[in-house]
Amino acid sequence: MRIANLGLRFLLELGALVALAYGGWLAGEPQLWQRLLLAVLFPLAAALIWGRWVAPRSDRKLADPVRLVPEWVVFGSATAVLVVAGRPYLGAALAVLAAANRLMLWRLGSDTDGRAVR
Repeated sequence: MRIANLGLRFLLELGALVALAYGGWLAGEPQLWQRLLLAVLFPLAAALIWGRWVAPRSDRKLADPVRLVPEWVVFGSATAVLVVAGRPYLGAALAVLAAANRLMLWRLGSDTDGRAVR
């Protein structure tokens, strides 16, 4: 069960990055270079936040429950982007799955890298 939950977690993280790239593409002006820039910058900002404070191998990984803040920023931004882009069901699915996944990790006593916590 823990492995499946960690696999889902990885897919949700990728989904959040894709959603942010999609939102960046839609938020840009009609010029191609602006759309491309935002489609790269939005997920890059999320990846930097994630890599610094949430990623399992980060040297500055935050402890629970403080780590929830950057997680909520990334997943919340991706959800908001999907809703604003006219994809509210995808946004809701991402938010619900991310919350359920985090709850399940906590219930299993697992960190986001699969190590037991307690």
